[in-house]
Amino acid sequence: MHNDQLGQHWIEVCALEQIVPDTGVCALINGEQVAVFHVIDGEQRVFAIGNYDPNAQAAVLSRGLVGSLGERIVVASPIYKQHFDLQTGECLEAPENSVPAYPARIAGGKVWVGA
Repeated sequence: MHNDQLGQHWIEVCALEQIVPDTGVCALINGEQVAVFHVIDGEQRVFAIGNYDPNAQAAVLSRGLVGSLGERIVVASPIYKQHFDLQTGECLEAPENSVPAYPARIAGGKVWVGA
């Protein structure tokens, strides 16, 4: 764990190279399953949202397909195919079933998630 000057706690998830571009992995952070995605869209970026899909009632979002809808970078749940915005966690088809979003960054070749 690492703290930045603003007091945000950052937890190291893995090396960036361990996440295949445009896919996700699941990490256990403070007892919660978090889906962490490595996206390349002109630059390398990482995103983190809750892994539990409330539409399917299953922890599966890290295994979904990454893509874009307009300007939004999304993951499609592998079960019912609802789209979740990787920046906000919003479920586009059912906003009441949105998931939490977490700050994520790349530093020193590692993926870090704010907790």
